[in-house]
Amino acid sequence: MSARRELPSIDSLRYFEAAARTLRFREAARACALTPTAFGQRIRKLEEDLGVELFARTTRHVQLTRSGLALLPLARKCLLAAEACAHIADGPGEGHQALELTLGTRHELGLSFVVPALEAVQERVKGLELHLYFGSGQDLLLRVRSFDIDCAITSSLLNDPKLDAHKIHREEYVFVGAKKLLEARSFTKPEHAGAHVLLDVSPELPLFRYFRDAERAPALAFAKVIRSGTIEAIRMRTKAGAGVAVLPEYLVREDVAKGRLVRLFPRVRLLHDHFRLVFRKDDARRAIYEDIARAFAAIPLR
Repeated sequence: MSARRELPSIDSLRYFEAAARTLRFREAARACALTPTAFGQRIRKLEEDLGVELFARTTRHVQLTRSGLALLPLARKCLLAAEACAHIADGPGEGHQALELTLGTRHELGLSFVVPALEAVQERVKGLELHLYFGSGQDLLLRVRSFDIDCAITSSLLNDPKLDAHKIHREEYVFVGAKKLLEARSFTKPEHAGAHVLLDVSPELPLFRYFRDAERAPALAFAKVIRSGTIEAIRMRTKAGAGVAVLPEYLVREDVAKGRLVRLFPRVRLLHDHFRLVFRKDDARRAIYEDIARAFAAIPLR
């Protein structure tokens, strides 16, 4: 096991950067308000701490070694970060390092809501830069749990004790079928289900459960269930008449209003859910996630 090396100080990195920039020790010493002797001692001390030579020095020339070339970009990043730390009380603003987070979401929710809302959210939460990851519900939760992504917007069931969430928008659901399908095959009574195909995401029927578990919902025995993987794929296949499905109301609102999709069993009040911003309970950035959730909640769900 190698011995632990001394961490370089910010001043030592500043002196190194000055010497690397000018390749003239006297000029660098003057810029750092040190005597040439003191400056040379600081550089030698840094080399001793790191266990490498940073400069190849002769009486006429100073050049960076391979180690010096490798250290230079790292030293500059450290100095920029230290400068940002010195101004942390000023709050986020021009010239400050943005807080970069990766936000996960479903494809259809991302394109219909998250992406159009990004600029407004980043305007409300100053100093924030959001990257996006698109995945399925359980995939998103697993990636948040393992810190592969920082947070996620999803309505997936949350039963992991390591995760926490803030509600953003209530999500209503509707049971629908294409008008042309229902004209060909009626679906006004429970016994009609045997002539229809149910479209859902997975064998657990995560969408249909909003109807199935609702109060006074009739038991339905479908001809078969076809899994289509994503909500957007289900919406497209439902509109094409390939089957019936339970879908988020906001996603099919226009199709229902224009009569392309028809509500089934409209007297049954389907269960609802919420879009939530999910993050790890032990994540120290909880306050930031609360701000992000409030910013998304202020934007209407369309």
